[in-house]
Amino acid sequence: MNDTTSPVLVADNITVRYRKGRRHFTALDNVSVRIPHGTTVGLVGESGSGKSTLAKAILGLVPVTTGRVELLGEDITHLTGRRRRELGRSIQAVFQDPNTSLNPSFTIRRSLIEPLKAQNMLGGIDVDGRVAEVLTAVGMEPDAAFRRPRQFSGGQRQRISIARALITNPQVVVCDEAVSALDLSVQAQVLNLLTDLQRERGLSYLFISHDMSVVKHICHEVTVLYRGVIKESGATRLVTTQPVDPYTRALLLAAPIADPAMQRQRQRPTTAGAAT
Repeated sequence: MNDTTSPVLVADNITVRYRKGRRHFTALDNVSVRIPHGTTVGLVGESGSGKSTLAKAILGLVPVTTGRVELLGEDITHLTGRRRRELGRSIQAVFQDPNTSLNPSFTIRRSLIEPLKAQNMLGGIDVDGRVAEVLTAVGMEPDAAFRRPRQFSGGQRQRISIARALITNPQVVVCDEAVSALDLSVQAQVLNLLTDLQRERGLSYLFISHDMSVVKHICHEVTVLYRGVIKESGATRLVTTQPVDPYTRALLLAAPIADPAMQRQRQRPTTAGAAT
């Protein structure tokens, strides 16, 4: 059993700066996130808050200006070559749009085995057995491997993207707006799938979203970002019921709920609170 008290992933005081002409733009300013084994940590904020930049920094897709990224206790911030590739098996990603994640000219089988090729894992394993196993794990039939992305719905394509993330048997999956392009009913199905996979496989998730209602559904802890700075962080239940920062309260009020009367009611305490 995994030790749920120790972190599988740590991003410590991450700063990322970009240069635009003669100016430098700070996308992240000393942002820290700690993900224990088998838990889901949410990263929430509006577009431009730095959420995806942190994901890319963790995945090694953008350079870190200052700070440290640790995976399974090893500093991978500037790691390259064979060791970085080996550790890359332990962290995979699911992005927002499966239409851009899956090559339309590839069969599903070919798309799924790309991570195995990238990590030099094709030798000595039953590739077709692995493909069938991960497709089954996400609720797809194994014969889906021989079809192409256009033959599936958006929700099915995102399930296939999740299957591709699972194929290297990672310990951490970065979900970058992984359900935001889906209809609400399909969102719920994919969120439930992610929860089931976490329970069955002991996965840890960094779950990036702009939607507090989604974060409340799946995350154990949440960090709120605004313009590259952490505004609030803690257990999801506390952050979403007793927010400290005004920006967090604004995100909560912006999250839609199905009952119009409840939507109106939850906005009233702002005026009442000002009078007390």
